[in-house]
Amino acid sequence: MPAQVLVFDGDCGFCSSSVRWLQRWAPSRRARVVAWQHADLDALGLTAVECSAAVQWVDSGGRAAGPEAVAAYLRTARPPWPVVGRVLATRPATALAWPVYRWIAAHRHQLPGGTPQCALPTTPDEPAHGSDGRTAP
Repeated sequence: MPAQVLVFDGDCGFCSSSVRWLQRWAPSRRARVVAWQHADLDALGLTAVECSAAVQWVDSGGRAAGPEAVAAYLRTARPPWPVVGRVLATRPATALAWPVYRWIAAHRHQLPGGTPQCALPTTPDEPAHGSDGRTAP
């Protein structure tokens, strides 16, 4: 795996649409984007539970989740997106972004591109999808 990876839920239509938008309008110069269902999570130091709950960023400096992961990705994109990523990574922006991110994550199955597959698990320790990509029982 490359040193910079954005990991998203590939079974979620809303998440996949969001990543396609990022790749089209804010393509990264260095980062790889991969669905967690196709990633070596052990090598990345991630779990299926973490990946189904929020987008993840892994690089040589550590890990980030949610809006902080998006900010890290944007810092690797072509201009003007690195500036947006730096602003999003500030404490005030992150403090505002996390509640919005949590709301979107909780309602992603109801948003454009979303499907019932996009719904988050009902218990915090249960992945939304099995390793084979099917919805967990």
